[in-house]
Amino acid sequence: MLEPLAHVGRDPATGGYVRDAWSPADLELREWFAGEAARRGLGLREDRNGNLWGWWGDPSPRRPGVVTGSHLDSVRQGGAYDGPLGVVSAFAALDLLKARGVTPAVPVGVACFTDEEGARFGVPCMGSRLLTGLLEPERALGLKDDDGDTLADVMTGAGRRPRTIGRDDETLAMIGTFVELHVEQGRGLVTEGRPVGVAGTIWPHGRWRFDFRGRADHAGTTRLADRDDPMLPFARMVPAARELAARHGVVATVGKVRVSPGNANAIPGLVSAWLDARGPDEAAVRALVADLTAEAPADVREESWTPVVAFDVALRDRLARVAGGDTPAPILATGAGHDAGILATAGVPSAMVFVRNPTGVSHSPDEHAEQADCEAGVVALANVLEDLCR
Repeated sequence: MLEPLAHVGRDPATGGYVRDAWSPADLELREWFAGEAARRGLGLREDRNGNLWGWWGDPSPRRPGVVTGSHLDSVRQGGAYDGPLGVVSAFAALDLLKARGVTPAVPVGVACFTDEEGARFGVPCMGSRLLTGLLEPERALGLKDDDGDTLADVMTGAGRRPRTIGRDDETLAMIGTFVELHVEQGRGLVTEGRPVGVAGTIWPHGRWRFDFRGRADHAGTTRLADRDDPMLPFARMVPAARELAARHGVVATVGKVRVSPGNANAIPGLVSAWLDARGPDEAAVRALVADLTAEAPADVREESWTPVVAFDVALRDRLARVAGGDTPAPILATGAGHDAGILATAGVPSAMVFVRNPTGVSHSPDEHAEQADCEAGVVALANVLEDLCR
């Protein structure tokens, strides 16, 4: 089932994927989702935030369903499994339930969340944040991509009504439980020697923008003593982030930089850098950012923050028993953010199933999962869904 997706948004030069939210690649993937839902006779709906739902049965606030799924967008130059594996496995798990002759006592849904990665507008899990009210619609509509287009612009161009986005209590009331399957972004299951695991917690994490301001000028005629070059304090910030991360026991990454005006023969006037910081302890992550902000001569703005997510213990343990077969599946902490974490933060009972990643590499064209492990994930997910929808 992954084969029809293999060409969508793929960069032939690198093998990586570029599937920005509301881009032509994303719209093609949405059509694929609709087709898969139709082939299974699922009721398809798109909520006002652009999230897609395929329903086996008719959910209602009095009879909410069990939902699984993930996302189809990608980071820039991402891999084939981050997100799509969860959506494909959701459809495959429904196929397996039907093959077993299972008649669910409650509706079962497959979800595809919009803009989980935040690659285009800088805010991860935008679809689930809007759905749950954790992101204000006014702020979301004003976010701009690298070309200066706002979310309102691109949604309008895709035929949607951006002024209707925001918390959607009607859709939330349809979700009784959410279970997201995802390729593991790390090597915990390799260490455990198991193909499938269950998430216990998601580390607190956030993104911050650092704007270093200087004075644009000629690269050849401006004396060194006369320069106000913002590239220099930016360059000092990168190793400082690494050193402070080690000191505080967290991780920190500067993975995106924008230089303006961006001419090879001009001193920059502005360097904007994005810091991603995560760790097992919220106070330590905040301390890193505070220390770095104090050192860097920059304007700093927090663009997103997700507190620690501790998945419901009873639901987590239930998944571990059912997904693990004879031996309960291992329970893992993760430093990667997910839509399941956003729903859990908003009070929706949520859990996650991980599929082993042999190298641990993710957000890269080298991301991989073995076929046998993917199949084990589908079986585990089907077992979980069957157990939850009795």
